[in-house]
Amino acid sequence: MSTGLRVSIIVIGDEILGGFVQDTNSGWLAERMQTLGFPLDRVTTVPDSFDAIDEALTAELGRGRPRLVLTSGGIGSTPDDVTFEAVARHLHMPLRLEPTINSRISSALTWTADQGMAVTSDHERSMRKMAMVPEGGYLLPGAPGFVPGVAVDIDGGLAAEGGATIVILPGVPGQLQRIFVDGVEPHLLAGRGRPQHVAEVSHPYPESTLSPVLDRLVAEYPDVHLGSYPGTECIVRLKGEKNRVEAAMELLSTYLDALNNDPAAARLAEAWRSRWR
Repeated sequence: MSTGLRVSIIVIGDEILGGFVQDTNSGWLAERMQTLGFPLDRVTTVPDSFDAIDEALTAELGRGRPRLVLTSGGIGSTPDDVTFEAVARHLHMPLRLEPTINSRISSALTWTADQGMAVTSDHERSMRKMAMVPEGGYLLPGAPGFVPGVAVDIDGGLAAEGGATIVILPGVPGQLQRIFVDGVEPHLLAGRGRPQHVAEVSHPYPESTLSPVLDRLVAEYPDVHLGSYPGTECIVRLKGEKNRVEAAMELLSTYLDALNNDPAAARLAEAWRSRWR
C-alpha cells in the first residue's frame, strides 16, 4: 500500500551558510507543498561541495518512497556551481550535453558578441558548463531560459512505489518559482496531492496555560498535526483530515471558552501582554 509521495529539499550554497544570502526558496517551496498537499520531510542546507551534496542525497533518497527531492542552487557558470556534476556522480551517471540548453547558451553568447563584447574561449567554456546535465536527466517544460529545471528519475521515478525523482532547480528565486509552477507542478505533481485541512485559533495566554488541553489533543487526535506558537497573541494551528481537525478544534475551543470566562485567566492574560510590552 502506498505511503504517499513525500518531499525533501536540499538547499545548496556557500553564500547561504556564510550568512551572505538569505534562503527564501525553501520557505516558498514549503508553502507550495502545503497548498498542494504533499508532506515535506526535511530541508537541508549544504555547501557547494561534492561530498556534502552526495551525503545529503544519500540521506534523502534513503527515506521512504515514492519521494521527490528538490535541489536549489549551484547550476550556474562559475567554478562553485557543481550541482549537475554532483548529482551525476551520486547516481553514477556521466554528464551529457543537453541540446536545448546548449542552443539557448549559443544565442546568449551571440547576443553578448553583438553588443561588442569579446567572447573568449574561457567565457564560452564556463557558459557551456550549464548545458552539461546528468545523462538520465530531462528538461521540465515551462522554463524558456538557459537555466531550466532538470529532473532525473530513479527506480521508476514518482510513478513507482519505490521510485524517486530529483529535480535540480536554480537558486535565483524568480527562476525557481517559475520553473516549479510551470514545470514541476503540472508535469510531476498534478493529481497526486492530498491537501490537508488547516485551522488555527489565537489566544492571549502564556503558551503553557494550554498544556492540559494540548496534551489531550495529542493523545486523542494523534493523526492531527499540532503546532503552538507563542507571542503576544499565541497561535495554535491544527492540520489533518477535515473532520478530525474540526473535532480537535471543538475540544480546544471549549477549553478556551472556559479560560475566557475565568477572572483569574483574564488577569494572567493582561500580565502576559505587559511582559511583551
